[in-house]
Amino acid sequence: MVSTDTETLFLHPDRNIALELVRATEAAAIRSYPWIGRGDKLGADGAAVDAMRAFLGTVNFDGVVVIGEGEKDEAPMLFNGERVGNGRGPACDIAVDPIDGTSLTAAGRQNALSVIAVADRGTMLDASSVFYMDKIVTDAAGIGVVDIRKPIGENLRALAAAKGKDVGELRVAVLNRPRHEQLIADIRAAGAGTRLISDGDVAGGINAARYESRIDMCVGIGGSPEGITTACAIKALGGFMQGRLAPGDAAERERGEAAGLDCDKVYELDELVRGDNTFFVATGVTDGELVDGVRKKGPIIRTESIVLRGRSGTIRRVRADHLVEKWLDAADR
Repeated sequence: MVSTDTETLFLHPDRNIALELVRATEAAAIRSYPWIGRGDKLGADGAAVDAMRAFLGTVNFDGVVVIGEGEKDEAPMLFNGERVGNGRGPACDIAVDPIDGTSLTAAGRQNALSVIAVADRGTMLDASSVFYMDKIVTDAAGIGVVDIRKPIGENLRALAAAKGKDVGELRVAVLNRPRHEQLIADIRAAGAGTRLISDGDVAGGINAARYESRIDMCVGIGGSPEGITTACAIKALGGFMQGRLAPGDAAERERGEAAGLDCDKVYELDELVRGDNTFFVATGVTDGELVDGVRKKGPIIRTESIVLRGRSGTIRRVRADHLVEKWLDAADR
């Protein structure tokens, strides 16, 4: 016997705009390809932003950028409040990161992604006035078990018990930053192993919630935009996530509070993004555990993307081949 919600999805399937949005992340990833390993993260980001903006304009929806990139990295950006789409179709909030991992791209390192997340208008937490967020992400085993307010060792022991593992089998993704020195030491003191990531905590969060990943938890302070984007993906994966804003100083705390944010509150997943009508799309720029990066193969350029839908709990992988001559200038081929 199927549930009413499942029966409705089966008998009356609705439109999945993520299958249109993937063209925008593909475009951003392809246009950033010539910049991989060139040491110019702003050049890579600028190429990706221009491509993503152009393709978003073709999508049949009325989108408003709630979470954009730019101020924190002094980068080109799809700015907060910018309207995207052709103005027809559903009204949506959109979070964009044309390249999550600009430094990774510039250095030619793994795990750079082009990312878009979409939800119904008014359902995404607008955390743009506070740049950083303390986050914890696991798969479904963490629900009702893990809490960001608890010491990391206690959380690791509880998660290990819920997963039927020894703590020593757990792997925890953490951004490799000086601010995390004590956190990393505490994880290791509890007996778990760390997977230190130099950038790109969207991929780290998603991998923590994927059933086939070797990452069991992603924890620590990363970008607020990446946190909201990740939350849209975790909805589709059925995972666990909490976030707490981490203002850098009193002035930033005041800006956040003036925008209606509570910098002491622990935001649950359903408060980061309300409802289940979420879409998440990511295309690999460089190779990573989540997706392969852009690859040039003779006359074609190949992309791999992951497409997640919260309402249906569907995960799709999209591999596409594009004619190089349609995408790259002769000097970049």
